[in-house]
Amino acid sequence: MSFARIPLLLFFLRLASSEQPSAPQPISAPLRELPWSKQVNFLHTTDTHGWHAGHLQEAQYSGDWGDYISFAHHLRKRADDEGSDLLLVDTGDRVEGNGLYDASSPKGKYTFDILKHQHIDVITPGNHELYIANTSRREFDEVVPDFKDSYIASNLDVYNPSSGKLQPLAPRYRRFTTKNQQIRVLAFGFLFNFHGNANNTVVQPVQETVKEPWFQDAIRTKDIDLFLVAGHVPVRDSEEYDLVYKAIRGVAWDTPIALFGGHTHIRDYRKYDKKAFGIESGRYMETLGFLSIDGLSTGKRGVGAMASPEFRRMYIDNNLYSLQHHSGTNKTTFGTDLGKNVSQAIRSARKQLKLDHTFGCAPRDYWLNRAPYPAEDSLLTLLDTQVIPDTFNHSLDRPSIVITNSGAMRFDIFKGPFTTDSTFLVSPFTSGFRMIKDVPYGAATQLLQLLNNQGQILLEDLAAMYGGEEHRLKDLLPPLAPVNAQTLSRNQVHIASSDQQIPLADKPSLPGYTTVDDAGSDGDDTIHQAIQFYDVPNCIASNIGFSATTVLETQGEEPDKLDLVYNEFIQDWVLLALRYLGQKYEKGQTKSALRGQTMTSVIEEWVGGHWGCDAKD
Repeated sequence: MSFARIPLLLFFLRLASSEQPSAPQPISAPLRELPWSKQVNFLHTTDTHGWHAGHLQEAQYSGDWGDYISFAHHLRKRADDEGSDLLLVDTGDRVEGNGLYDASSPKGKYTFDILKHQHIDVITPGNHELYIANTSRREFDEVVPDFKDSYIASNLDVYNPSSGKLQPLAPRYRRFTTKNQQIRVLAFGFLFNFHGNANNTVVQPVQETVKEPWFQDAIRTKDIDLFLVAGHVPVRDSEEYDLVYKAIRGVAWDTPIALFGGHTHIRDYRKYDKKAFGIESGRYMETLGFLSIDGLSTGKRGVGAMASPEFRRMYIDNNLYSLQHHSGTNKTTFGTDLGKNVSQAIRSARKQLKLDHTFGCAPRDYWLNRAPYPAEDSLLTLLDTQVIPDTFNHSLDRPSIVITNSGAMRFDIFKGPFTTDSTFLVSPFTSGFRMIKDVPYGAATQLLQLLNNQGQILLEDLAAMYGGEEHRLKDLLPPLAPVNAQTLSRNQVHIASSDQQIPLADKPSLPGYTTVDDAGSDGDDTIHQAIQFYDVPNCIASNIGFSATTVLETQGEEPDKLDLVYNEFIQDWVLLALRYLGQKYEKGQTKSALRGQTMTSVIEEWVGGHWGCDAKD
């Protein structure tokens, strides 16, 4: 069903309401006030990964894309009434990770029509838009035209499917003036130095892009009040954004810079200097990032800049309680016609895709990062002690080790119905399993240690040694899995043994993010009880056909050789580690395993066979 063919879906209005009907009602909680600016305000989304229906099992993130449209409408009206401005920014990874996107054929059949009804002023690609050639082609054919000049791709080219010629995916930058304050903005849109894209796209390294004549000319543009740098790039510990920031500052030493980031799925806010700040706004439609700036010079006559403009940020929990509060509306006045129609279109698409079809019922919650590994309530423990052994014991006829990266899992399993939607939330990826036969026992049993970056030599050292510098160890990990102590000390992550928990007012009862960033600990709009997150390994493994003590159950001795089975996504890492262990294999020596099944289908089948719930629609 296409909005283009049925303007506004007016016939839905009698049925439409905000939020999805199966979503839990939001819970009231103490809220901080929105730091609204009299000049320019921003709403920021990133890494939504298809969660446009919102979270149907978590009340605090239950707002959908239609609710976001209504919320933006009210804030835009406030800006118009007061003479200030509101701009919307999205920094990529809008695909892969939710049944609303992944369950359709072609993928995104419904979500592209849903997405385009939000007016976005600056939109950029993410790495997930590029993994598969068909995905990036649809981005070129549909999303870029939908957003016209708002779509910016400063360092991404695509082979035009009609001409075969390499060309920019979208304009390299955008210069515009805001509606009410007449702030003169120069905007860029970057992607980090990504190497896993399909061969119909080319990502230019940022260090090369900032040397391009067009970029050097652009940053020398006269009469700019604000540089807006948007991109699928972390705002912290990012070589790419540091390069862009330094390049701009080398020419425009005093012009304010607002940076909008993504990719690491966290809430974060970084101070680059007193006139340059960057915000990152979470993941999965949990967070609507808000940034405001006062004290800019503008194109309006008589309006000058403050000595130091004031930047303020907030992370809004995406639920109707928060959205109605910050927009000064209530249950009756919040939903706009367009917002309601988009909510109804989401509902209709979910029904068409049968996303509520139930395979079984989870007996408890299983956490990806919110439980230690191993533990009874760890999703990874469930995977390596039950799901993988039960699946592969029936398909492998000789001793084997099955390895998968923890990043193959993307979200938690909640107690209760496990649906079609749940399979894509937990593991949305299309890659299958590969096998290397007859790997010497010693090498095969040392592989997991290397993949988990343990021992005298680190895996990233191997990458440098053997020319694999394009691979990054953290790519093996799931979202929100911290990989170093600095990350653990920031961004809402709390380890059980940590004493750095943030004190909160009056012991709030609602669990959620308690973010610490460069502006302090008051950025979350909702005052939460902190959630603990735990470090998890890069990879997990299950032994098939022999015990954990490496003794054959049937013969009472170690096997000379094993078959090695692994998630295809980690193949380069596996081959790299085996090479260090003295076993050189080429990709051509690997073969498909488990009849081409993916982790998604493995989990789906296992749930249907082991969690006693009658399947139903």
